Amino acid sequence: MENIEKEIELIKKRNKSVELDKSWEKSWTRRIFIAAITYIIALMWMRTIGESLIFLKACIPTGGYLLSTLSLPFIKKWWIDVK
Repeated sequence: MENIEKEIELIKKRNKSVELDKSWEKSWTRRIFIAAITYIIALMWMRTIGESLIFLKACIPTGGYLLSTLSLPFIKKWWIDVK
């Protein structure tokens, strides 16, 4: 009986860890942080290659990243229907 209780506790701890990982993957904190890093790296690269309007042009990859993180419910529904 004691062994089963230990196993249940291990499963609960693992489930909590999985839930936190999922929550982190979907969080806006993570998305904004990655977007900021993307923007900074794009700025540095464009400055290095001598590009003009770097502050504006660095928004393109950053915006692309943020758009890619949206769930797009209509595409999700289509994908589920196809499966």
